[in-house]
Amino acid sequence: MAAPKVAVVGAGLVGLSTALCISEAFPSCPLSVLAEQFSPNTTGDVAAGMLIPHTYPGTPIHVQKQWFKETFAYLFAISNSAEASEAGIHLVSGWQVFKTPPKDEVPFWSDVVLGFRPMSAAELQKFPQHRWGQAFTTLKCDCPPYLLWLERRLRANGVQLRTSKVADLWELRSEYDVVVNCTGVGAQQLVGDRELLPTRGQVLQVHAPWLKHFIRDGDGSTYIYPGIHSVTLGGSREKGSWSLSPDPATTRDIFSRCCSLEPSLQRAEGVRVKVGLRPSRSAVRLQREVLSRGGAELPVVHNYGHGAGGFSVHRGTAKEATRLVGECIAALRGSSCRAKL
Repeated sequence: MAAPKVAVVGAGLVGLSTALCISEAFPSCPLSVLAEQFSPNTTGDVAAGMLIPHTYPGTPIHVQKQWFKETFAYLFAISNSAEASEAGIHLVSGWQVFKTPPKDEVPFWSDVVLGFRPMSAAELQKFPQHRWGQAFTTLKCDCPPYLLWLERRLRANGVQLRTSKVADLWELRSEYDVVVNCTGVGAQQLVGDRELLPTRGQVLQVHAPWLKHFIRDGDGSTYIYPGIHSVTLGGSREKGSWSLSPDPATTRDIFSRCCSLEPSLQRAEGVRVKVGLRPSRSAVRLQREVLSRGGAELPVVHNYGHGAGGFSVHRGTAKEATRLVGECIAALRGSSCRAKL
Protein backbone atom coordinates (compact mmCIF):
# COMPACT_ATOMS: atom_id res chain seq x y z
CA MET A 1 0.00 0.00 0.00
CA ALA A 2 1.20 3.54 -0.78
CA ALA A 3 1.85 5.78 2.22
CA PRO A 4 -1.52 7.11 3.47
CA LYS A 5 -2.27 10.74 2.61
CA VAL A 6 -3.17 12.88 5.62
CA ALA A 7 -5.01 16.21 5.75
CA VAL A 8 -5.04 18.54 8.76
CA VAL A 9 -8.02 20.91 8.61
CA GLY A 10 -7.30 24.21 10.38
CA ALA A 11 -4.17 26.39 10.39
CA GLY A 12 -4.31 28.00 13.80
CA LEU A 13 -1.93 27.15 16.62
CA VAL A 14 -3.36 23.66 17.16
CA GLY A 15 -3.60 22.80 13.46
CA LEU A 16 -0.05 23.89 12.59
CA SER A 17 1.55 22.28 15.64
CA THR A 18 -0.39 19.03 15.06
CA ALA A 19 0.68 19.01 11.42
CA LEU A 20 4.31 19.56 12.45
CA CYS A 21 4.16 16.63 14.89
CA ILE A 22 2.63 14.38 12.22
CA SER A 23 5.26 15.41 9.64
CA GLU A 24 8.03 14.58 12.13
CA ALA A 25 6.53 11.22 13.13
CA PHE A 26 5.46 10.05 9.64
CA PRO A 27 7.80 11.76 7.15
CA SER A 28 6.85 9.34 4.35
CA CYS A 29 3.13 10.22 4.51
CA PRO A 30 2.06 13.06 2.16
CA LEU A 31 0.59 15.75 4.40
CA SER A 32 -1.51 18.84 3.63
CA VAL A 33 -2.87 21.62 5.84
CA LEU A 34 -6.21 22.94 4.57
CA ALA A 35 -7.66 26.13 6.00
CA GLU A 36 -9.82 29.06 5.08
CA GLN A 37 -7.60 31.37 7.15
CA PHE A 38 -3.87 31.36 7.89
CA SER A 39 -1.87 33.74 10.10
CA PRO A 40 -2.40 36.63 10.80
CA ASN A 41 -6.14 35.86 10.69
CA THR A 42 -6.41 33.02 13.23
CA THR A 43 -7.48 32.92 16.89
CA GLY A 44 -3.89 32.01 17.78
CA ASP A 45 -2.71 35.38 16.44
CA VAL A 46 -4.72 37.10 19.18
CA ALA A 47 -3.70 34.81 22.06
CA ALA A 48 -1.49 36.21 24.82
CA GLY A 49 0.75 33.13 24.56
CA MET A 50 1.66 32.76 28.25
CA LEU A 51 2.34 29.27 29.56
CA ILE A 52 0.10 29.34 32.62
CA PRO A 53 -2.40 26.45 32.40
CA HIS A 54 -6.16 26.81 32.48
CA THR A 55 -8.04 23.86 33.93
CA TYR A 56 -10.35 21.67 31.83
CA PRO A 57 -13.00 20.20 34.17
CA GLY A 58 -13.61 17.22 31.88
CA THR A 59 -9.93 16.22 31.50
CA PRO A 60 -8.01 14.37 34.27
CA ILE A 61 -5.39 16.58 35.94
CA HIS A 62 -2.56 14.11 35.28
CA VAL A 63 -3.35 14.29 31.55
CA GLN A 64 -3.40 18.10 31.61
CA LYS A 65 -0.07 18.12 33.46
CA GLN A 66 1.49 15.80 30.87
CA TRP A 67 0.32 18.05 28.01
CA PHE A 68 1.74 21.09 29.81
CA LYS A 69 5.08 19.39 30.58
CA GLU A 70 5.53 18.36 26.96
CA THR A 71 4.64 21.84 25.71
CA PHE A 72 6.89 23.58 28.23
CA ALA A 73 9.85 21.30 27.42
CA TYR A 74 9.37 21.84 23.68
CA LEU A 75 9.20 25.65 23.90
CA PHE A 76 11.97 25.80 26.55
CA ALA A 77 14.31 24.05 24.11
CA ILE A 78 13.43 26.61 21.42
CA SER A 79 13.98 29.47 23.90
CA ASN A 80 17.51 28.13 24.47
CA SER A 81 18.28 27.93 20.74
CA ALA A 82 19.36 30.37 18.05
CA GLU A 83 15.75 30.28 16.76
CA ALA A 84 14.27 31.81 19.92
CA SER A 85 13.88 35.33 18.54
CA GLU A 86 12.56 34.17 15.16
CA ALA A 87 10.01 31.92 16.90
CA GLY A 88 9.04 34.70 19.34
CA ILE A 89 9.70 32.62 22.48
CA HIS A 90 11.41 33.84 25.66
CA LEU A 91 11.44 33.28 29.40
CA VAL A 92 9.63 35.80 31.58
CA SER A 93 9.43 36.05 35.36
CA GLY A 94 6.63 37.59 37.36
CA TRP A 95 3.82 37.31 39.82
CA GLN A 96 0.32 35.91 40.14
CA VAL A 97 -1.47 37.80 42.92
CA PHE A 98 -4.60 37.08 44.96
CA LYS A 99 -6.74 39.04 47.40
CA THR A 100 -7.06 35.87 49.50
CA PRO A 101 -4.99 32.66 49.16
CA PRO A 102 -6.58 30.25 46.67
CA LYS A 103 -7.81 26.82 47.73
CA ASP A 104 -4.99 25.34 45.68
CA GLU A 105 -1.93 27.26 46.91
CA VAL A 106 0.41 24.91 45.03
CA PRO A 107 -1.17 24.29 41.58
CA PHE A 108 -0.58 21.07 39.64
CA TRP A 109 1.83 22.83 37.27
CA SER A 110 4.07 24.37 39.96
CA ASP A 111 6.95 21.92 39.40
CA VAL A 112 6.90 22.42 35.61
CA VAL A 113 7.47 26.18 35.56
CA LEU A 114 10.79 27.43 36.95
CA GLY A 115 11.44 28.61 40.51
CA PHE A 116 7.84 28.49 41.77
CA ARG A 117 7.51 29.95 45.30
CA PRO A 118 5.19 32.07 47.45
CA MET A 119 5.76 35.81 47.05
CA SER A 120 7.73 37.58 49.76
CA ALA A 121 6.30 40.40 51.87
CA ALA A 122 8.62 42.82 50.07
CA GLU A 123 7.26 41.76 46.67
CA LEU A 124 3.65 42.06 47.85
CA GLN A 125 4.20 45.70 48.82
CA LYS A 126 3.88 46.48 45.10
CA PHE A 127 0.28 45.18 45.18
CA PRO A 128 -1.51 46.81 48.16
CA GLN A 129 -4.91 45.35 47.12
CA HIS A 130 -3.56 41.79 47.24
CA ARG A 131 -2.54 39.73 50.27
CA TRP A 132 -0.93 36.66 48.74
CA GLY A 133 0.84 35.60 45.58
CA GLN A 134 3.03 33.23 43.64
CA ALA A 135 6.32 34.07 41.91
CA PHE A 136 7.72 31.97 39.08
CA THR A 137 9.36 32.01 35.67
CA THR A 138 7.53 30.68 32.64
CA LEU A 139 7.57 31.02 28.86
CA LYS A 140 5.96 33.72 26.75
CA CYS A 141 5.23 33.19 23.09
CA ASP A 142 4.72 36.11 20.71
CA CYS A 143 2.04 34.41 18.68
CA PRO A 144 2.23 35.74 15.08
CA PRO A 145 6.00 35.06 14.79
CA TYR A 146 5.52 31.59 16.28
CA LEU A 147 2.75 30.69 13.81
CA LEU A 148 4.92 31.84 10.89
CA TRP A 149 7.83 29.84 12.32
CA LEU A 150 5.59 26.74 12.40
CA GLU A 151 4.58 27.37 8.78
CA ARG A 152 8.22 27.61 7.70
CA ARG A 153 9.04 24.35 9.51
CA LEU A 154 6.11 22.63 7.78
CA ARG A 155 7.17 23.81 4.32
CA ALA A 156 10.72 22.64 5.03
CA ASN A 157 9.25 19.21 5.83
CA GLY A 158 7.45 19.14 2.47
CA VAL A 159 3.97 19.81 3.86
CA GLN A 160 1.47 21.50 1.50
CA LEU A 161 -0.34 24.54 2.94
CA ARG A 162 -3.54 25.15 0.98
CA THR A 163 -6.21 27.83 1.37
CA SER A 164 -9.45 25.89 1.17
CA LYS A 165 -12.86 26.06 2.87
CA VAL A 166 -13.91 22.61 4.09
CA ALA A 167 -17.68 22.43 4.61
CA ASP A 168 -17.85 18.66 5.21
CA LEU A 169 -14.99 16.38 6.27
CA TRP A 170 -16.39 13.61 4.09
CA GLU A 171 -15.62 15.62 0.93
CA LEU A 172 -11.90 15.03 1.66
CA ARG A 173 -12.23 11.25 1.37
CA SER A 174 -11.63 11.25 -2.40
CA GLU A 175 -8.13 12.69 -1.86
CA TYR A 176 -7.04 11.75 1.68
CA ASP A 177 -6.87 8.57 3.76
CA VAL A 178 -6.85 10.21 7.21
CA VAL A 179 -8.30 13.60 8.23
CA VAL A 180 -7.37 15.55 11.37
CA ASN A 181 -9.93 18.09 12.56
CA CYS A 182 -8.24 21.12 14.21
CA THR A 183 -10.89 23.70 13.32
CA GLY A 184 -11.30 25.24 16.77
CA VAL A 185 -14.58 27.11 17.15
CA GLY A 186 -15.43 26.19 13.54
CA ALA A 187 -15.97 22.60 14.69
CA GLN A 188 -19.34 23.64 16.12
CA GLN A 189 -20.71 23.88 12.59
CA LEU A 190 -18.35 21.48 10.81
CA VAL A 191 -19.02 18.45 13.00
CA GLY A 192 -22.12 19.64 14.88
CA ASP A 193 -20.46 19.86 18.30
CA ARG A 194 -23.07 21.62 20.43
CA GLU A 195 -20.89 21.47 23.55
CA LEU A 196 -18.38 23.78 21.84
CA LEU A 197 -19.02 27.50 22.38
CA PRO A 198 -17.03 30.62 21.57
CA THR A 199 -15.62 32.60 24.47
CA ARG A 200 -14.89 36.06 23.10
CA GLY A 201 -11.58 37.51 24.23
CA GLN A 202 -10.43 41.10 23.77
CA VAL A 203 -6.84 42.15 24.50
CA LEU A 204 -4.78 45.30 24.11
CA GLN A 205 -1.21 45.56 22.89
CA VAL A 206 0.74 48.59 24.07
CA HIS A 207 4.25 49.98 23.86
CA ALA A 208 5.66 49.95 27.42
CA PRO A 209 9.26 48.73 27.06
CA TRP A 210 10.10 49.37 30.73
CA LEU A 211 7.85 46.49 31.82
CA LYS A 212 9.86 43.27 32.11
CA HIS A 213 7.79 41.15 34.54
CA PHE A 214 4.36 39.62 34.03
CA ILE A 215 1.55 40.36 36.48
CA ARG A 216 -1.59 38.23 36.63
CA ASP A 217 -4.58 38.69 38.90
CA GLY A 218 -5.35 35.15 40.01
CA ASP A 219 -8.88 36.16 41.08
CA GLY A 220 -10.03 37.41 37.68
CA SER A 221 -9.11 37.94 34.05
CA THR A 222 -6.67 40.86 34.41
CA TYR A 223 -3.11 40.35 33.23
CA ILE A 224 -0.03 42.18 31.96
CA TYR A 225 2.27 40.06 29.78
CA PRO A 226 5.47 41.64 28.39
CA GLY A 227 6.47 40.31 24.96
CA ILE A 228 9.50 40.94 22.79
CA HIS A 229 8.03 43.99 21.00
CA SER A 230 4.89 44.93 22.97
CA VAL A 231 3.00 44.30 26.20
CA THR A 232 -0.31 42.41 26.11
CA LEU A 233 -3.02 43.65 28.46
CA GLY A 234 -6.07 41.54 29.17
CA GLY A 235 -8.61 40.57 29.11
CA SER A 236 -12.24 39.58 28.69
CA ARG A 237 -14.20 36.33 28.67
CA GLU A 238 -17.64 36.56 27.08
CA LYS A 239 -19.20 33.14 26.66
CA GLY A 240 -21.38 32.63 23.63
CA SER A 241 -20.41 35.88 21.89
CA TRP A 242 -19.42 35.61 18.21
CA SER A 243 -18.56 39.30 17.79
CA LEU A 244 -15.09 40.06 16.42
CA SER A 245 -15.60 43.83 16.64
CA PRO A 246 -13.53 45.65 19.28
CA ASP A 247 -15.67 47.11 22.05
CA PRO A 248 -14.49 50.55 23.27
CA ALA A 249 -16.03 50.07 26.73
CA THR A 250 -14.14 46.78 27.14
CA THR A 251 -10.94 48.50 26.02
CA ARG A 252 -11.38 51.17 28.71
CA ASP A 253 -12.18 48.53 31.34
CA ILE A 254 -9.12 46.41 30.51
CA PHE A 255 -6.82 49.44 30.54
CA SER A 256 -8.24 50.64 33.85
CA ARG A 257 -7.88 47.22 35.51
CA CYS A 258 -4.31 46.83 34.28
CA CYS A 259 -3.35 50.34 35.43
CA SER A 260 -4.63 49.50 38.92
CA LEU A 261 -2.14 46.59 38.98
CA GLU A 262 0.70 48.52 37.31
CA PRO A 263 0.19 52.33 37.52
CA SER A 264 3.12 53.05 35.18
CA LEU A 265 0.96 51.75 32.32
CA GLN A 266 -0.69 55.19 32.28
CA ARG A 267 2.35 56.21 30.21
CA ALA A 268 1.94 53.37 27.69
CA GLU A 269 1.59 54.34 24.04
CA GLY A 270 0.29 52.91 20.78
CA VAL A 271 -2.71 50.96 22.03
CA ARG A 272 -3.91 48.30 19.55
CA VAL A 273 -7.00 46.19 20.14
CA LYS A 274 -7.35 42.52 19.15
CA VAL A 275 -10.35 40.20 19.41
CA GLY A 276 -10.49 36.41 19.12
CA LEU A 277 -12.96 33.59 19.74
CA ARG A 278 -11.65 30.88 22.04
CA PRO A 279 -13.06 27.39 21.30
CA SER A 280 -14.40 26.42 24.73
CA ARG A 281 -15.76 23.11 26.01
CA SER A 282 -15.41 21.17 29.28
CA ALA A 283 -12.63 18.99 27.83
CA VAL A 284 -10.35 19.16 24.81
CA ARG A 285 -11.76 16.78 22.20
CA LEU A 286 -8.92 14.39 21.40
CA GLN A 287 -10.54 11.38 19.82
CA ARG A 288 -10.53 8.93 16.90
CA GLU A 289 -13.69 8.49 14.91
CA VAL A 290 -14.54 6.58 11.72
CA LEU A 291 -17.05 8.28 9.43
CA SER A 292 -18.94 5.88 7.18
CA ARG A 293 -21.27 6.38 4.24
CA GLY A 294 -22.54 3.73 1.85
CA GLY A 295 -20.04 1.16 3.02
CA ALA A 296 -17.05 3.53 2.63
CA GLU A 297 -15.07 4.78 5.63
CA LEU A 298 -12.93 7.79 6.54
CA PRO A 299 -10.80 7.78 9.72
CA VAL A 300 -10.85 11.13 11.51
CA VAL A 301 -8.86 12.41 14.49
CA HIS A 302 -10.32 15.37 16.40
CA ASN A 303 -8.09 17.84 18.26
CA TYR A 304 -9.98 21.00 19.24
CA GLY A 305 -11.72 22.75 22.13
CA HIS A 306 -8.65 24.17 23.90
CA GLY A 307 -10.45 27.31 25.14
CA ALA A 308 -8.23 29.94 26.76
CA GLY A 309 -5.43 27.49 27.55
CA GLY A 310 -4.33 26.38 24.10
CA PHE A 311 -0.81 27.76 24.21
CA SER A 312 -0.05 25.99 27.47
CA VAL A 313 -0.89 22.53 26.09
CA HIS A 314 -0.69 22.79 22.29
CA ARG A 315 2.41 20.63 21.75
CA GLY A 316 1.20 17.98 24.23
CA THR A 317 -2.18 17.64 22.54
CA ALA A 318 -0.48 17.64 19.12
CA LYS A 319 1.63 14.66 20.23
CA GLU A 320 -1.48 12.82 21.42
CA ALA A 321 -3.30 13.56 18.15
CA THR A 322 -0.26 12.25 16.26
CA ARG A 323 -0.39 9.02 18.25
CA LEU A 324 -4.05 8.65 17.24
CA VAL A 325 -3.12 9.31 13.59
CA GLY A 326 -0.59 6.51 13.94
CA GLU A 327 -3.37 4.18 15.09
CA CYS A 328 -5.41 5.16 12.02
CA ILE A 329 -2.46 4.48 9.71
CA ALA A 330 -1.82 1.11 11.36
CA ALA A 331 -5.51 0.18 10.96
CA LEU A 332 -5.44 1.18 7.29
CA ARG A 333 -2.32 -0.88 6.66
CA GLY A 334 -3.88 -3.80 8.50
CA SER A 335 -7.04 -3.65 6.39
CA SER A 336 -4.92 -3.34 3.24
CA CYS A 337 -2.99 -6.47 4.20
CA ARG A 338 -6.21 -8.35 4.88
CA ALA A 339 -7.57 -7.25 1.50
CA LYS A 340 -4.59 -8.83 -0.23
CA LEU A 341 -5.02 -12.18 1.53
